[in-house]
Amino acid sequence: MRHTREIALATDTERLLFYSQDINRNDAWSNEAFEKHLQADGDLGDRMSAAFQTALTKGEKAVIIGSDCASLTPQIVSEAFAALDDNDFVVGPTFDGGYYLLGMKEFAPSLFENVEWSTESVFTTTIERIKSLDASYYLTEKLSDIDYEEDWVKYGWEV
Repeated sequence: MRHTREIALATDTERLLFYSQDINRNDAWSNEAFEKHLQADGDLGDRMSAAFQTALTKGEKAVIIGSDCASLTPQIVSEAFAALDDNDFVVGPTFDGGYYLLGMKEFAPSLFENVEWSTESVFTTTIERIKSLDASYYLTEKLSDIDYEEDWVKYGWEV
């Protein structure tokens, strides 16, 4: 989580942090640097959908990053925000068929409905749905996320 916090802090934007259960006001995530919220109930899609709805009430574009991508850099996040100047969506694909980053300018609930999360079809499904909206999209660099122990060994953070 330290890596994700450092990436977020290095990005010049408003930062929203979504907790899965209780909001800890005394953790390592500064209350001044992060606006803290509870995640919505439901599956991953429900939680991301609600987070985007919240974020897009505060700004003209929003980018969600995962906390399980050791290769993510502040430059990639900045690139994603910049890509939204000329594109409707931005997606950071992973080698396992998902994504580590998703950004949009307008809320698109169809990207989160009836998706088989944590499968190799998530990225493809997302791109198909973006195309069905006749929307433009930008792809950031393909990276690895950490889902299993073998991912940690191959792509994990240095200790």
